[in-house]
Amino acid sequence: MPSKKIIFGKEAREEILKGVDTLANVVKLTLGPKGNNVALEKENGLPSIVNDGVTIAKEIKLEQPLRNMGVKLISEAAIKTNDNAGDGTTTAIVLAQSMIQKSFKYVNSGYKPILIKKGILEASQKVVEKILEKSKPISTQEDISNVATISSGQKEIGQIIVSAIEKVTKKGVITIGESKGFETELEVVEGMQYDKGYLSSVFITNVANMSSELDNAFVLVTDHKINNINEISGLLEEVKEKSVPLLIIANSFDNDVINILALNKFHGALNIVMTEAPGFGDNQKELLKDISILTKATFVDKDLNTQLQEIKFENLGRIKKAIVKQDNTILMGAEKTSELSERIKEIEINIQNTKSDYELNNLKSRLAKLSGGIAVIKVGAVTEIELKEKKLRIEDALNATQAAVTEGILVGGGKTLVEIYKELKNTLVNTNIDIQKGINVILDSLLIPTYQIAENAGFDGDLVLKEQLKQEDNFGFDASNGQYVDLLKQGIIDPTKVTKQVILNSASITSVLVTTEAAVFSSKDKKHLSKNLDMNSF
Repeated sequence: MPSKKIIFGKEAREEILKGVDTLANVVKLTLGPKGNNVALEKENGLPSIVNDGVTIAKEIKLEQPLRNMGVKLISEAAIKTNDNAGDGTTTAIVLAQSMIQKSFKYVNSGYKPILIKKGILEASQKVVEKILEKSKPISTQEDISNVATISSGQKEIGQIIVSAIEKVTKKGVITIGESKGFETELEVVEGMQYDKGYLSSVFITNVANMSSELDNAFVLVTDHKINNINEISGLLEEVKEKSVPLLIIANSFDNDVINILALNKFHGALNIVMTEAPGFGDNQKELLKDISILTKATFVDKDLNTQLQEIKFENLGRIKKAIVKQDNTILMGAEKTSELSERIKEIEINIQNTKSDYELNNLKSRLAKLSGGIAVIKVGAVTEIELKEKKLRIEDALNATQAAVTEGILVGGGKTLVEIYKELKNTLVNTNIDIQKGINVILDSLLIPTYQIAENAGFDGDLVLKEQLKQEDNFGFDASNGQYVDLLKQGIIDPTKVTKQVILNSASITSVLVTTEAAVFSSKDKKHLSKNLDMNSF
């Protein structure tokens, strides 16, 4: 085991801050409508040209251990924002850098870290309260288009996302694929989504999307618990012989069964993934019957005393594509059959007849899943590099749009944060000077996105910020043309959910770092990281 080195106080903070600045100074170049692209070298294949904060953050690793700690820690703000809101990762990094710089400056000047932290957390909660107060519900297709356009920087992307939502409704499922041609197109296919995902990360096949993807998959649907691998061993042997992908949807799985199938997946013996059945009780059974009809599978029903050992290959259903993520599964490309149409009519009749609100909600949810279809945005491009960059833009825009539909919108362009700064700067006051410094860390950082957006567009950030502070109502700086306009009327808006998560996550990582007084790291750089699988997964 390599020996460890320990450094303390200001020296530790300065090294960590160098890592924070290294990453943030690259990422912040991409912020705003005139943001720049960043070229990323890939270990395998062509380089990528991107302007997505979290993608850049995941690619930057530094040789110096402490500086690399800084990179990893500030990356966490972007990753959490991406996980929770799907967009806003660049802003999260820009804000986190500012907050960390300011908090370290105060600590190095002798202010108490634990009280600075208290001020940071107090102020961030107040800012979030203000964000929610200013939020407006998304009401028109134009609003949806504007959110997608602002996020992606391309009006065409905004329009195609609006078209997708029109096809499958706001609650429908929209996925991103690849076109065989140069044009980006929209296709609606039969299918559904349910809220259960893979049972082990070993099953992941698409690392970029953290999903397990099966093409032309066979599907086993049952409400049995699979307790022993021997219960399905005969079926698995046949699946292996035919070299076909298999999705198993069952009530639950014994841990030994999960481990054995994961091991077979890892070694390439089986192309397989399993999920637990969605729902519970009677509703679970009905959902499984819906899936069986959608995929044309024989439902292996334990109430009919059908045994798992009796399952034949011909009992399996079929789906064109299954995309299984950590907490949901999408079944795409089902065939429109008379049985499916009859099932939909049956649910519609039950909706008219039920007197139970609980049952009504379940029936409406099932109807939406079966009849809504799935919109597939097939991204086209001339080159592989353009394709990757375009897919990232559309993914961010789709996430931003879905966030806006869920929690509403705010005036964009950094305007909302500037207004909150103006409202709180002289009212959010604490008599304890150390706590007040923590409050200042948050409030002063609210001005940074506007500054950086202006700088990236070729304007003087200080002058723009000074003018922005004078603007009233919804008026603010439009970086695309350098004018001061009614941002709301111009469609310059941000999703409330994204802005809220940006504040919470950048403040959270700052509150952790501000109380750091020592750092422990290996005295020798590790040049070769182990790529061995964690066998504890099995």
